[in-house]
Amino acid sequence: MGEPTRAGLIHKQAGSDFGVSFPDFPGVVTAGTSLDDARAMAEEALAFHLEGLVENGEAIPESSSLEDVMSDKDNLNRVAVLVALKAEAKKVVRVNVTIPEDVLNQIDQYAERHGCSRSGFLIAAAKKAIRDEPA
Repeated sequence: MGEPTRAGLIHKQAGSDFGVSFPDFPGVVTAGTSLDDARAMAEEALAFHLEGLVENGEAIPESSSLEDVMSDKDNLNRVAVLVALKAEAKKVVRVNVTIPEDVLNQIDQYAERHGCSRSGFLIAAAKKAIRDEPA
């Protein structure tokens, strides 16, 4: 049996990045500049969300079938993709950082527009910067 997956939906509007949402996890969204980037960001967003659920003692919802996901008329113009669940959940650590207020406001506005949390944005931005750094 392969690694566990969850259904993600890829969508794109003219002039935007490739967005990914998860029918089983309303409000969990991410985006990438390419399809490969969107898939990688989807794995990270899903892993981060699941870690939060586990840390908070919340139940992880049952997985919807692809047939059920794609039978929803709202999903007809989206492409279903199976997103791998990371094998090991990493411990989430609370940190205290100092950020100029104007930058923090920009982060919060961006996160709200893209349906993610401040922490989710900072994690995604840090991982993208690390991933994009020349070797």
